[in-house]
Amino acid sequence: MALCTTSAVVCPFLHYRSLPFTLVRSSRGSALTGTLDARVPRRGLLGSFVFHSFMLGSSSSVAARSKISEAEQILKNVDWSEQFPFKKEDFQRYDETPDTFFYSSPRFVTHIDDYAIQALTKYYASVFPPSNSPGVALLDMCSSWISHYPKGYKQERIAGLGLNEEELKKNPVLTEYAVQDLNQNITLPYEDNSFDVITNAVSVDYIAKPLEVFREMGRVLKPGGIAIMSFSNRCFWTKAISIWTGTGDVDHVYIVGSYFHYAGGYEPPQALDISPNPGRTDPMYVVFSRKLQA
Repeated sequence: MALCTTSAVVCPFLHYRSLPFTLVRSSRGSALTGTLDARVPRRGLLGSFVFHSFMLGSSSSVAARSKISEAEQILKNVDWSEQFPFKKEDFQRYDETPDTFFYSSPRFVTHIDDYAIQALTKYYASVFPPSNSPGVALLDMCSSWISHYPKGYKQERIAGLGLNEEELKKNPVLTEYAVQDLNQNITLPYEDNSFDVITNAVSVDYIAKPLEVFREMGRVLKPGGIAIMSFSNRCFWTKAISIWTGTGDVDHVYIVGSYFHYAGGYEPPQALDISPNPGRTDPMYVVFSRKLQA
């Protein structure tokens, strides 16, 4: 379901309408305040906060490293509000046509650079159960022709759920697949307590009903199973949710963490910045949580 194909670096507050089907990069940082500013465009609002940072990337490795720390710290000791802080319009998208229309033709491309792919694969290798572990099952959500799993990784069951059948057929790691648009049908086609691991690479920003989807993830995860959401700063702005296109990388970590928290049934979410070359190549972030033990 990752919808990125071409690259252009633009500020998230530029006039998107003049850039159809362009991959945009968001800011790395965050400058959240507790007040609203009417001068900031609609896409600049993060719930009841305002995103003020307009700069892309950082000018030095020192500045980049400070952003790493910020991304990893933002989900620690969060004082979550009682109610989900985002509104329905935060999950609207410029292009509300079914994603199956947009993704009707296969795209045999990668949506992050090789350095980010290597970093994600290395992270997967550090947390996945060993290959060929009896009874272990994985689900790759929003899957395509490649899942970025470790080379040669195998389990008796690795299910893929995606939008294009031709891509899913080409994915060598999958033992089964299903075609489904999660923005049209949120119900995962799997039994309760089926999977030890759920992955979603660079596609969480396209999910328009995240709480419902994360509850479904919790339903199909085994108790203690881990859900791993990874993302960079690339997206097709026409298909990404509004709250994502108007905010920066650190905000995205907070947003995804909130999905786990408000969906319920998960341990407190955690974040890692696994960006291999901060400020020089594609950044890479992971937000993960485990299903609570029964």
